[in-house]
Parts: sequence; structure tokens; C-alpha cells
Amino acid sequence: MNDADVPAFWQRLGLPGLIDLHVHFMPDRVMDKVWAYFDSAGPLTGREWPIRYRLPAAERLAHVRALGVRLFPSLVYAHKPGMASWLNAWAGEFAAANADVVHTATFFPEPGVASYVDDVLTSGARLFKAHVQVGGYDPRDPLLDDVWGRLADAQVPVVVHVGSGPAPGAHTGPEPFGEVLRRHPTLTAVIAHMGMPEYDEFLDFAEQYDNVHVDTTMCFVDTFGDQQELGQQLAPRLAGLRDKVLLGTDFPNIPHDYAHQLEVLDRLGLGDDWLRAVCWDNGVRLIR
Repeated sequence: MNDADVPAFWQRLGLPGLIDLHVHFMPDRVMDKVWAYFDSAGPLTGREWPIRYRLPAAERLAHVRALGVRLFPSLVYAHKPGMASWLNAWAGEFAAANADVVHTATFFPEPGVASYVDDVLTSGARLFKAHVQVGGYDPRDPLLDDVWGRLADAQVPVVVHVGSGPAPGAHTGPEPFGEVLRRHPTLTAVIAHMGMPEYDEFLDFAEQYDNVHVDTTMCFVDTFGDQQELGQQLAPRLAGLRDKVLLGTDFPNIPHDYAHQLEVLDRLGLGDDWLRAVCWDNGVRLIR
């Protein structure tokens, strides 16, 4: 399966397209730094990571639209103080200029964080991104307690990278974010990468908490070797969590074709109803 086959994939399912909740668009100089990180990721991950879609932003937009992705975020994220506010301003302008882009925002544990989160919620942000692994911060930081509470009250989802892949961070793994969920059990969270590699523990959260979801980003792809056995191990739990699994791909920062993420979900053998929920229905419910 290649990218030219993607429209036939969603048409076969009777869908109007795809909703992908793990797509990155960022200011050019930030995206360049992200790509430089992946260019040097070999020693960190033990494998090369060539960026498949290293294209100008306009070409990336055109490609994701040609695939039939009807709704997608920018998923900006801050990794140091003073960065979140200007990223949020950029993301707001990007969403305003592109009707198919979900208005996305981010935050960092710093003085004033609750105030600027309130501001972007008021301005219409519908999705947040928190990258605990890259940011190197503790999600239990007292500065963030009000933020998690505000997002829970607003029922605005936050995509959180808290798993220890591709390499462990200072505060990754299930325990730190598990404490956040115990304090804010109604938080609408989307666990990026299904919590890779701590799949079982993060799927536990999705089973335990009404508003915890997982996304499929980079899960079961052959980029990391044969993942079919892992997929079959997790398939029964994913079947039970059908309404809490969301399509994510990490476009454009992936070393394989976009289509491959769909191909490996199809080979889980969970059926067309499951695929329809993951690729469209759950995203509509969560965002709209």
C-alpha cells in the first residue's frame, strides 16, 4: 500500500476521509530544528530516521489533503520557558488561515502558564499538545496543576507524549502522568503513540478513566522491525477500546509512507467498524 492507495482505503470504509490527530505543522525554524533532531537520532534510537516528507509547508499541506485527511492539528509543543505563547499565536493564525486545521495550543511549566492557557481557550483552541519527553518537565509540576484542571473543566483534549519511546525522558512512563490523572480524573487526554513502549500501563488508563484515549502514531509500523506479534497481542484490548482509539501518524516526521500506518492498522484484523471509528468517528466526537 502506498499513498496513492489511501483514498481507496477510506472510500472502501464508506468514510468522507480521515481525521488524523497527530500531525505536526510548526514555524519553519522550529520544524527545521525538529528535523535536525531526527537527523541525529541514530545514536539515541539505534536506527536512522530519514524524514519521509521533508517538504515546504505548502507542499506538505497539499499532500495531506490529497490523502483525504479532512481534519488535522498543528501539534506545536514547547520545550523551554517563554516559547509556548508565541507558538500559540502562530498556531492560532495557522488554524485561522486553514479551515481543516484544528486550533492547537501548548504550554510549559512556567509563571503565567494558567493565564495564557485561559487566553487560548477563550480564543477557541480545541486541542493541546504536551511533550513531556522533549520538554523534560514533570507533568506533576505544581505550576501545571491548574492547567490540567482548566483543560478537564473545559473538556478540551490534550495530546500527551508521556511514554518512554523513542528514548526515556526524566519524567516519562506511566507513574508521573498517572498521578496527574488521579488528581484530574475527568481530564480528556490522548496518550500519544499509545504510550510506547509502556503500552499495557497506558491502555490501563484508557480502560480506567472515561476520558483517556490513545492514538495510533507509529504503532505497529515495520520501521521498527516486525511488529505483527505486538499488534496481535494488543488487538483484543484495542477492540474493547474501539471508541477510545484515534488515528495518529506523526506526519511529516516519519521515515515511511503515510499509507503504511493505515496498512498496519488494517492488518490487526479488527474489522471495518473498528477502522471507521478510529479513522473518523472518534475524531469527530472528540474535536467537534
